[in-house]
Amino acid sequence: MRLDLLAALSGLMIALQARANGELSHRLNNGIEAALVSFGSGLIIIAVITLFHKGIKTGITNLRAAVSAKEIPRWRLFAGALGGTFVAFQTQVVPIIGVAIYSVASIAGQTAMSLYVDRIGLTGGGKKLISRRRIAAAALTVLAVLVSVWDRIDAKDLSMWAVFFGVLAGAIVGVQRALNGQINEHSKQSFTTSLLNFIMGTGFLVILLAIAVIANWSELAPLPLGPWWIYTGGVIGVIYIAFTSTIVQHLGVLTFTLFSVGGQLVGSLLIDLISPTNGVNVSVYLVTGIVMTYFGVIAGGVSSSRVRKPANQ
Repeated sequence: MRLDLLAALSGLMIALQARANGELSHRLNNGIEAALVSFGSGLIIIAVITLFHKGIKTGITNLRAAVSAKEIPRWRLFAGALGGTFVAFQTQVVPIIGVAIYSVASIAGQTAMSLYVDRIGLTGGGKKLISRRRIAAAALTVLAVLVSVWDRIDAKDLSMWAVFFGVLAGAIVGVQRALNGQINEHSKQSFTTSLLNFIMGTGFLVILLAIAVIANWSELAPLPLGPWWIYTGGVIGVIYIAFTSTIVQHLGVLTFTLFSVGGQLVGSLLIDLISPTNGVNVSVYLVTGIVMTYFGVIAGGVSSSRVRKPANQ
């Protein structure tokens, strides 16, 4: 199978994960518990992989050495907590606004946050100048969110705070990816970085759920017997990591991102057409917003690929 099609398939997997986690949250009526089930199952899978993958153990050794040498601050190792927060938002938001609007909102958040992350140099390699084209591209993706929900702003079945948290979830991912990039530079093994993320994210969600239960903000619910696909969130996350670590090396970050985002947007639209959450419908505004989002990603990606750092930096 062609690598560009695999990249698009990885984007579709993100949409499928959002649908699975959202449905699990709906059936449990507890978004944090659903996020913990998803993250926890992913942790179990990658922990088993670690037993048979020597490269992961080497990566752990490399990372320990980097921390001991103070080459990377300890607090950046907690990037996985941001991943846990992202999934917690995802499980709360998707049942309310559906996969397609959530995808548009989260991509807008990622695109906008990438400007700030690059500007302050959080990705490593120093601060980066931000082109006007990238700013315009980010503005286009944010505008796409408004267009996507234009016909439903006053509707009772759409909570605007859910859209806002969808954007915030994307922004969180933007920061997490930047921190993971730095971790990966020192671990030199993407699966080691992922293992650390699953550990930190699961631990964070355990603490968050415990606080919510103790404070009577939510109650633990028994896990539903089915359907089986609502428990695939963690599995999809691990498979996505494997896809990303393999395909990006051959396609490059820009090409992978464009095909992956395309797969996510088209996949999320199909999911909302074939298997929508309650009260979710596909309108011409949503389709227009999806097209605008993809054009924004293309414009931002192409412009950033043309940026060249001065030789003295």
